[in-house]
Amino acid sequence: MIVNAGLTSSLNWLFGAAFGFLYAPLVITGLHHMTNAIDLQLIADFNATNLWPMIALSNIAQGSAVLAIIYAHKGDKKEEQVSIPATISCYLGVTEPAMFGINLKYVYPFIAAMIGSSIAGCYITFMGVTARSIGVGGLPGIISINHGYIHFFIGMLITIIVPFMLTLVFRKYNVFNKIDPIEEKVN
Repeated sequence: MIVNAGLTSSLNWLFGAAFGFLYAPLVITGLHHMTNAIDLQLIADFNATNLWPMIALSNIAQGSAVLAIIYAHKGDKKEEQVSIPATISCYLGVTEPAMFGINLKYVYPFIAAMIGSSIAGCYITFMGVTARSIGVGGLPGIISINHGYIHFFIGMLITIIVPFMLTLVFRKYNVFNKIDPIEEKVN
């Protein structure tokens, strides 16, 4: 009930932004599995869940950050062996390979994805996007949407563009003062 109160209050956009930002760290700890129980209870009580669409978008955001790493490190075969399959798995709903194999290694893609997910979570929550069930996250997550297809699609665009661009900007300006291992080899 507390989650539903946050998602249906006048500050639902703030709840959506916070959840969108904090979902990826929940995945690191394994606590993201608790959201299934919350989603199922929301579906049982209200015939829809506002939480699942944000989870699907968080998957896309992590994949888009890795896509930016692929772009930034194009030609590095060793990096591509990890990052290309990780991007595909994110876009199909499994973020762990991308998060542990790429995004946390560099840090800035992880933060960029969290920001993109937060913006999208804020938007779709404000627009009232709901899902009829839980299921596959990532791009196929649109199958579960029962209200707000267009807004979910806009959320998908946000989670593709924002993390991609932020990852490149963070890398260029060394925002988190972490040496990029690829750049370290060059120097």
